[in-house]
Amino acid sequence: MQPPVLQPPVLQPIASERAPYNGLTKAEQTLPSSAYWDADNYQRDLDAIWYKDWLLVCREADLAQPLAFRTFRIGTQEVVVLRDDTGVLRAFHNTCRHRGSQLCQESEGRLKARLITCPYHAWSYSLRGDLVRVPSKSLPDGFDKADHPLYRVALSVWRGFVFVNLAEDAAGSAQAAFDPASGDLCNWPLETLVSGHVLRKVMNCNWKIFWENFNECLHCPGVHKDLSRLVPIYGRGLMGRHDDPEWARHADNDAPEFSGGLRDGAQTWSSDGQAHGPVFAGLTPAEHAAGQTYATSLPSMFIVGHVDYVRSVRLVPLGPEQTELTAEWLFAPDALAATDIDNIITFGTQVLEEDAAICEVNQKGLRSMRHQAGVLMPEEYDLHRFHNWVRDRHQAAL
Repeated sequence: MQPPVLQPPVLQPIASERAPYNGLTKAEQTLPSSAYWDADNYQRDLDAIWYKDWLLVCREADLAQPLAFRTFRIGTQEVVVLRDDTGVLRAFHNTCRHRGSQLCQESEGRLKARLITCPYHAWSYSLRGDLVRVPSKSLPDGFDKADHPLYRVALSVWRGFVFVNLAEDAAGSAQAAFDPASGDLCNWPLETLVSGHVLRKVMNCNWKIFWENFNECLHCPGVHKDLSRLVPIYGRGLMGRHDDPEWARHADNDAPEFSGGLRDGAQTWSSDGQAHGPVFAGLTPAEHAAGQTYATSLPSMFIVGHVDYVRSVRLVPLGPEQTELTAEWLFAPDALAATDIDNIITFGTQVLEEDAAICEVNQKGLRSMRHQAGVLMPEEYDLHRFHNWVRDRHQAAL
């Protein structure tokens, strides 16, 4: 039975008049250190989270033509996503119903026919997953091809991004799985953007460590010096105005070190802070001023809207202490053709490399036999929400 859908942690809660301070008011314990390196804990993460939630796999544009396919591995599970001959996207376990052979051996490509044929014994399936041909000279009594379709995987498209859910009785949609406090990206033309650059990197850290790093900025002044100059509130170790226990003293001060947003004169995340092409039409003044608008879907992705491009980051766990990160920079087609994007890519890559490096440092210290768990500081309120989300997902899976 599918456990109830639990909402991801709120990443940037809106402060109310009654409780305007975001920070924790008492010390909270982290997850146990073994949650980041123990093989049994890793398997529980897969079973309770990665095999039950909506996961980003690619963009629709990656499967633009009929018969195009890609394969994806999540834990021990391999999925093939394809566009059938009618243009419909479908996903299946990459497993033959005969004796379990892998079907598609390449990571991506285009099927040679309107069939998926097993390379082992040539069972063939339609692109809708139905078994249509068995080359055996005779069939057993009672054998019905209709009883042996491919194992279907739930698929959902959100704004041009393709998600799958491995749960056998998956419910809901990719859109419903986004953090309800995520920023609204409706003014960004996500569906029509094209890829300008892709960064793939294997980080030697548990997937949860990356999300913990994402959910706080205490590390920003020491780890992200250039980013902290671009986003001055990050240089104070804060993510937003109400992270400061004395925020009321500066409530009327709209300087970026108190209100958030980019430094004066900056427009976007780039090495010089300037947009290097036309900005998106239709963005509000508040979206321009913010400099970055985040939308998050745990456990696999976040996406950031900037005024002149969009950046997506996808995570896949490779083991208890390894995580693959795939970042993609997306631009309007005409802007990409006319824009020198190196200034943008260099800056974004620097930030991600800094994050990856410090996450690996974090991972290296966790195996101390004396370190059973850590303690959270007030600014790490979103880590506490994330930890509770992980605990709740594990509890729901019992």
